Amino acid sequence: MRGRPGSDLGDLHQRDPDYIRGTLPWIWLAASFYFRADIRGLDLVPEQGPVLLVGNHSGGNLTPDTLLFTLAFTTHFGVERRFYQLAHSLVLRMPGMGMLRKYGTLEASPDNADRALKAGGAVLVYPGGDWEVHRPSWHSGEIEFAGRKGFLELALRNEVPIVPVVSIGGQETALFLTRGEGLARLLQLDRLLRLKVLPISLALPWGLNIGDFTSHLPLPSKITTQVLPPIDLKQRFGPRPDPEECYEFVTRVMQRQLDELAGERRLPLVG
Repeated sequence: MRGRPGSDLGDLHQRDPDYIRGTLPWIWLAASFYFRADIRGLDLVPEQGPVLLVGNHSGGNLTPDTLLFTLAFTTHFGVERRFYQLAHSLVLRMPGMGMLRKYGTLEASPDNADRALKAGGAVLVYPGGDWEVHRPSWHSGEIEFAGRKGFLELALRNEVPIVPVVSIGGQETALFLTRGEGLARLLQLDRLLRLKVLPISLALPWGLNIGDFTSHLPLPSKITTQVLPPIDLKQRFGPRPDPEECYEFVTRVMQRQLDELAGERRLPLVG
């Protein structure tokens, strides 16, 4: 999928360091107390230059792990470092979510990702997208990219390292029951809205929540995130890396780390 020409959801200049600087302290404080954030390994991210951060995705349309990582990254590296996060256009158009653009959130597309990397930015992508973020809560400890390999092409095309970012806890912020992929096909949501799922969950304040189009109030689940060492695909796999081999390696590394994070948790929500 290519970015739409002229879309304001792909404007790199909407990221506003002054706005981030002004809102960062109180948002980070509130998020830290509510989700008891534990963000580890930021020192493994290259200190400068473009880099592709590849994360697993959790928590429905309002993903707390993305918010917490964005705040932690900006605190660690400073607001002047270019940092962008890719998200579905529907998330950016949800009521009250326009402020995400000031933090550097862009509509997910290859064009937008390419431009952000060429501008020297650190770019956070979620290959699993809506498929992974709405997986059932009992899949919380699983990496589910659904075979999507576009992030590998993105890293190779721009000659940037991949830095895996693995989180747990987001899928406990509601009781996610089903992706509803069959219902989405029936309603042709992929053609109409680029949605392959119509998730069903139990979430505050709605109770039964179908589609998560108006988002929900996340439960205060402890969020733990671990950054892993950079992966240079050409250095590891040669000048013409095989996408299947690269995909299997990256997802295996991330799954191993997610297994470790899951092993640390004693109780849902509490962590």
